[in-house]
Amino acid sequence: MVPRELNYYFKRFYMNHYETVFILNPVLSEEQIKETVKKYEDFLVSRGAKMVAKEDWGLKKLAYPIQHKKSGFYHLFEHSAENGESINGLEVEFGRDERIMRNLTVKLDKHAISWAERRRARNNKKA
Repeated sequence: MVPRELNYYFKRFYMNHYETVFILNPVLSEEQIKETVKKYEDFLVSRGAKMVAKEDWGLKKLAYPIQHKKSGFYHLFEHSAENGESINGLEVEFGRDERIMRNLTVKLDKHAISWAERRRARNNKKA
């Protein structure tokens, strides 16, 4: 059996960590937004990814119009996975969904992981 500390170390440093930000269409209802976010969260978990954090950034004004819309609902997923297959599938699903206006997934390095942990701690203090 692997000691708990070693298991944490393995998952923290040997799994790939990702952040995915996506913008939902502003004409969606609150229920449709929750349904869409849940769909993609379930998609990642079903592909073997581990959800680290989720953030709802709310309705924000866009820097430039996308699909003739000037605002959108922003959501952030922070997740980890052993390989990039879950990310490839997620990108395909985002492309097929008309509710998603834009998306971006980035792989985090060790500095970005520690920065994300500090950001989560800071946000938890505020809440």
